Amino acid sequence: MRATTKAHIAVLLTNFFFATNLSLVKHISPAMIGPYGVNLLRVGITLILFWLLWVFSKQEAGIDKKDIPRFVGCALTGVVINQMLFIKGLTLTSTIHAALLMLTTPLLISVLALWWLREKFTYTKLLGLLLGISGALLLILSRDASGVASVRGDLLILINAISYAIYFIMVKPLTSRYTPLHVIRWVFTFGFILIVPFSWQDAQQAAWQSATLSQWGALASVVICGTFLTYSFNSYSLKHLGAATTGSYIYTQPIFAAIIAALFLQEGFSLEKALAGALIFGGVYLGSRGR
Repeated sequence: MRATTKAHIAVLLTNFFFATNLSLVKHISPAMIGPYGVNLLRVGITLILFWLLWVFSKQEAGIDKKDIPRFVGCALTGVVINQMLFIKGLTLTSTIHAALLMLTTPLLISVLALWWLREKFTYTKLLGLLLGISGALLLILSRDASGVASVRGDLLILINAISYAIYFIMVKPLTSRYTPLHVIRWVFTFGFILIVPFSWQDAQQAAWQSATLSQWGALASVVICGTFLTYSFNSYSLKHLGAATTGSYIYTQPIFAAIIAALFLQEGFSLEKALAGALIFGGVYLGSRGR
């Protein structure tokens, strides 16, 4: 099998695992463990796995002192704010809302690139931004028939998407100087140190003794498949397919998430959600044209 074929399979699995995460997290949090406790386990165990992977890969060890502030900034936006708000927001809203709002990430990256990377501004990108904002607002303000979604949860997911977009811009210079595994390993190292004070209490209060077998399985899947493998597969796909092709697979997430949520969480897909999704899709398409 060719490397590009493997990369396509890897990135498809990445987005499937991420969409599955949306439902699995709701199965274990807050019933088994608080949202911040889930994040502590995700980051901590994944960090150990990345360091073990580095031991066998025999890659470079340290980082340049001048890059430490950027690594810390990436850890803050890509691990602490991003993942903590994502898990917390997911426990307060529906999986379909979360999946659709996460689609705003490519659009936000395009907007940040206009200012940070000084990319050319066009009216097409402005129209894309307005469509994306309209879709996000429609989704947040619409009434959820299932009663699962909330404005607070949707806003946390949206802030999480903004944080990840900033991380994506900040991490770009590091990927040109270090290997993907090296960058992710150090980002997770600094990130773990920063989240411990916020997450330790949730981890201590976890209901380990009353946890069911399905909850243990869900937690293992969130850590191994939904965190470690997704980051590893994504790095492999970026290497063989490039950022544009790898990023385009994000559009499969709402499809996977809607199917899984309908089957296991009995969440419905309304006309308002479909319209909001169409506006966000259109906004992302127009906002990323000509990049």
